[in-house]
Amino acid sequence: MEKEFILSPRIQDGESSGDKLLRPKDFTEFIGQQRIVDNVDIMIKSAKLRNHSMDHALLSGPPGLGKTSLAMIIARAMGSEVHVLSGPALEKKGDLAAILTNLNPKDVLFIDEIHRIPIAVEEILYSAMEDYKLDILIGQGPTARNIEIKLNPFTLLGATTRPGLLSNPLRDRFMADLHFDFYAKEDIAQIISNNSSKLDISLNDEATLKLAMCSRGTPRIANRILRRVRDVTIVSGKTKVSELEIQETLKLMEIDIHGLNRMDRKILTVIKEYYNGGPVGIEALISTLGEEK
Repeated sequence: MEKEFILSPRIQDGESSGDKLLRPKDFTEFIGQQRIVDNVDIMIKSAKLRNHSMDHALLSGPPGLGKTSLAMIIARAMGSEVHVLSGPALEKKGDLAAILTNLNPKDVLFIDEIHRIPIAVEEILYSAMEDYKLDILIGQGPTARNIEIKLNPFTLLGATTRPGLLSNPLRDRFMADLHFDFYAKEDIAQIISNNSSKLDISLNDEATLKLAMCSRGTPRIANRILRRVRDVTIVSGKTKVSELEIQETLKLMEIDIHGLNRMDRKILTVIKEYYNGGPVGIEALISTLGEEK
């Protein structure tokens, strides 16, 4: 079961009912990232044999590659709940302390964008991860005293797109560092094939491969395009996707066969026409584009 603590009005990663429909439910549905799957499978089996929570793990890599999905699969495999948090929303120590003290044994705490947690809040995690306890200072000055609160053994899964921004004390407390790579074209094609059935549409091999080539090795992008293909197909009164529906969808989304969208092409054009093909600094580029950093 998934529990999400809403600490901020920000929607996490565009999560919607459509995203949840297409999420893999277990490792049999989780395509690709075999090295990570093999590592996690051993960690889960070991935890079950020890009757303990799984070790903490850092999940790093570009967005949209399955970090949140893996966290939910791990919790389901452990027979526990997953609690989803957003790092930027954890502004106070009390926010995190309240959540930690309410975790049940073997629960999974998934913190997205963990590199954006304020250092003062991050320090709460040190003793929680190492010794399953909270050290809280009560009072000030000479009368201040430290109170220790025991926690149930839990698993912290920290997701980040920028692992280099994590502090060494936090990074050192993760027992596994699992890096997600972009998916092979064949794996993306398999994901598209699996998810097309969930959306009640049918794609032939050629259509599936063409969509895979436009997805930039990223399941989230593949699923986004696939949902729009479904919409175009349904509106056209069909159930089977033809080349026409794919071309129409890509045209509507302003995506070319290489997976480049309008902004991508604009950036490349600016680099070519204004900066003779580069190199160009990010500040100069965004100034020319008229975009925010």
